[in-house]
Amino acid sequence: MRIAIASDHAAFDLKAALAAWLREAGHDVADLGPHSADRVDYPDFGYALADAMASGSAERGIALCGSGVGISISVNRHPAVRCALVGEPLSAALAREHNDANVIALGARLTGEDMAKACVTAFLTTDFAGGRHSGRVEKLSHPQFEELVK
Repeated sequence: MRIAIASDHAAFDLKAALAAWLREAGHDVADLGPHSADRVDYPDFGYALADAMASGSAERGIALCGSGVGISISVNRHPAVRCALVGEPLSAALAREHNDANVIALGARLTGEDMAKACVTAFLTTDFAGGRHSGRVEKLSHPQFEELVK
């Protein structure tokens, strides 16, 4: 599977560990940076990950920052991306099964490497259930705000 991964400086070490682990498992990993632990702004790397997903150059994405919150917000600014902040494997699996998430976000200051690997495994091995969830997922990319204010 082609996987794009990006982080900020706070998650640089976790990103490097996950990228190496994914490559060892046979995945094609695009490391979108940063390429050092020097201070950076997470939105820049979140937007790069969103662009990779929207262009089709990656099938799945992994977004990392200190808490996972900031980068998940930046990635989700793109309507082609459905990024879920997760902290354990069940949330990662349900994000795929119910929300067809194509990106997960993890907080490096909150999630250890082993738990992060368990979350990524659940994310990569769970299929979207479709069915009753399909219409909801469609609404995520095409919101109808005017219908909400009636």
